Amino acid sequence: MTDLEAIRARHSVRAYLDKPIPPELRRELDALAERCNRESGLHIRLIYDDPAGYDSFLTHYGVFRNVTNYIVLAGKKEGDFDFRCGYYGEKLVLLAQKLGLNTCWTALTFNKKRVRELIPEGESLCMAIALGYGKTQGVPHRSKRPERVSEGVETMPDWFMKGLEAALLAPTAVNQQKFCFGLENGEPTARVKGIGSYTRVDLGIAALHFELSSGRKVKALE
Repeated sequence: MTDLEAIRARHSVRAYLDKPIPPELRRELDALAERCNRESGLHIRLIYDDPAGYDSFLTHYGVFRNVTNYIVLAGKKEGDFDFRCGYYGEKLVLLAQKLGLNTCWTALTFNKKRVRELIPEGESLCMAIALGYGKTQGVPHRSKRPERVSEGVETMPDWFMKGLEAALLAPTAVNQQKFCFGLENGEPTARVKGIGSYTRVDLGIAALHFELSSGRKVKALE
């Protein structure tokens, strides 16, 4: 499965099978997390076989079932922390999809008290990502039209349009898609458009999708 195939196939999944992730897949996921941490300065960790991470009232309210594996996005809260968590967290999400696993980004509906116990003092928790073999493959959600998430681009190059289409497949908090892409000296930019929850995390996820589809590096604006 290619990156673009993984982007198209990935949907949020909240209910999982009682099926452990095999050691060989864990090694691949852990290796990518280590590379992401070296590159980003974050402290991303994969937690396996721990049902406590998604055992809380909000978890059940959010209809999560049988989540025993998850990705913790954490690190020193400096620079563009939220953007990096989205960008590098989505790298792991797409690898998981390629490996036949399912995921779901979660901001509130997990056991934050339990997960914070796993984070060293001085680091901040951003979000968690449920991980495992889904009972289903999830379903797509409605997306905005490409022209609604672009600005200042009268004639879109093909690569730019492909990038927008992939960005619109990115998961965002409550499907808000509050991001916008433009061009600066012929190169793509991305910024948050409007006010919402976890918008910088969402921007990081969308920027990665854009880059993987367009082949162009995105400059994130404040």
